[in-house]
Amino acid sequence: MNIAARDLTRAGCETISVAGMRAACDQRGVLHVPELDLLVVSDLHLEKGSSHARRGRLIPPYDTAVTLQRLAEVVEDYQPRIIVSLGDSFHDGEGAARLPEPFRASLMAMMSGREWFWIAGNHDPDAPADLPGATVRELAVGGLVFRHEPSRGHAEGEIAGHLHPCARIVQRGRSVRRRCFASDGARLIMPAFGAFTGSLNVLARAYKGMFRDGAPTAYMIGTSRVYPIAGSLLRPG
Repeated sequence: MNIAARDLTRAGCETISVAGMRAACDQRGVLHVPELDLLVVSDLHLEKGSSHARRGRLIPPYDTAVTLQRLAEVVEDYQPRIIVSLGDSFHDGEGAARLPEPFRASLMAMMSGREWFWIAGNHDPDAPADLPGATVRELAVGGLVFRHEPSRGHAEGEIAGHLHPCARIVQRGRSVRRRCFASDGARLIMPAFGAFTGSLNVLARAYKGMFRDGAPTAYMIGTSRVYPIAGSLLRPG
């Protein structure tokens, strides 16, 4: 088995195709594209806790530590050549400047020896202070286009974030709601990775017109694997 095939059959992953490019939805909330040796993560919202604290809203200040630890484990596992962070990597424009030194060192270690792209988000439109990597509005690689906010209408090959998708199903009278990857085979919207991020049901109005046949397939993130759920089984809420 070659490396690309192995990376599409890892435990906890679900293989999908986006605009003809095969990729793996990892249960930890990242997308891996073996053919490009590329890892995608979205909406880290680093330093969200400190951002709220500056505005007088005190929440536990542990989000950055938890998020970076989880990300480091994924990066160590895949060892990708390219990492794309799909915007809102920091919760506000000064988030990178507030990053405590141990966390900055952890992030720098992940970035070392790799191509790292910061996609500009609505929370962090400018380059992060004192961090390497390229900051771009969007990035085209191998037939895929990476941007923060999904575009309206048909968008072949688009990989986007911003909306923090989740899905809900009802089975045997039990309601289950989980973060998810949302795709119709042409485009994919990534789940939020950050520890303090919320989610928005893929049937909400914000997604209207983005997917063929109305509702996407929701690749729901379970405790140990990703579950593909047909759009016809999804429920609002």
